[in-house]
Amino acid sequence: KCLCLTTVRSLKPRTRINMSAAVNVRLSNLLQSCLIDQIKWQSIRGIQTTAAVNKSRSGRYKVTRDRSRPLTYEMANQPCQIGHRKSWNSWNTTSLLDGQREPETSIDDMFIRKFVTGTWHGLFVSEIIIKRQHNMIRVAGVVQRKVLPRKMFFLIGYTEELLSYWLKCPVRLELQTVEDSKDVVYKYI
Repeated sequence: KCLCLTTVRSLKPRTRINMSAAVNVRLSNLLQSCLIDQIKWQSIRGIQTTAAVNKSRSGRYKVTRDRSRPLTYEMANQPCQIGHRKSWNSWNTTSLLDGQREPETSIDDMFIRKFVTGTWHGLFVSEIIIKRQHNMIRVAGVVQRKVLPRKMFFLIGYTEELLSYWLKCPVRLELQTVEDSKDVVYKYI
């Protein structure tokens, strides 16, 4: 079907000039289809112009000159340490084989984190850990003691009640308190 360009170029100039008009049109159509096929293949293959950089930068914090950036234990361990020295921030079974409600669970976890962060504004000094067991959701974290105990108990009840109503399952908050945010600092970088 496709005529190779080298055979067309190898024709003598007099032979190309003496071709009839019909053959000339047919040959040009054939060449166009051949060039279009080559262009399609080139666009599919793609051209890489830069060298691959196999550096993993996500989840790693940049070291400061005076080593003044505080990191918690969760932040200090790199993502490759999940399952060895670090745990997952969401515990559920949706990622297993035949796990159900995977997208809904991810959206629910994101909603829980946003709601708790907004309700407990500036009080959480660690990551929010979400654990799902059967029909129950447990939310864990470390909170700073900036508010009165009366207000803290109100916030716990408020958060549990609203999340239970919205997610249609019981929600429990498991909080630990620290006096200052420097108490959860694992190391400085």
